[in-house]
Amino acid sequence: MKKLVILFFLGVYALAGLAQEADQIVGVWWNDEKTTKIEVEKQDGKYIGTIVYMIPEKYENGAPPKDDENPDPALRERSVVGIQILNGFEYDAKKEEWSNGTIYDPKSGKTYDCYSWMENDDVLKLKGFVAGIRMLGRSSEWYRTTL
Repeated sequence: MKKLVILFFLGVYALAGLAQEADQIVGVWWNDEKTTKIEVEKQDGKYIGTIVYMIPEKYENGAPPKDDENPDPALRERSVVGIQILNGFEYDAKKEEWSNGTIYDPKSGKTYDCYSWMENDDVLKLKGFVAGIRMLGRSSEWYRTTL
């Protein structure tokens, strides 16, 4: 009985450690160009990312740029600030990465399959790819920041 209790508590601590590891991605990140801040949060057990800030130098006529490359004409007039660009990421503890997600590129209006991993506590690497082939893609590096 004593061993069972010890195993139970060890299991609880192990699960708590995994949850902390998975939540490392949560926070605010500069994109690689340091022009846009993206807030990553956990929603319904998956991780999403939303553009929350853009440097004023990127504004057009005093307003953030529009999502004018979006394939849906009804969405082309919306502001880029507020767009959810990361969607559906799940943490894979074995690979120590977030996968099964997508990333939307407002510059091209395209959405790509994506996975990410932590280089260190303050650097998040992302790789968007096409046709399910991780080798066919582009990498990006985001830097932890604050709003």
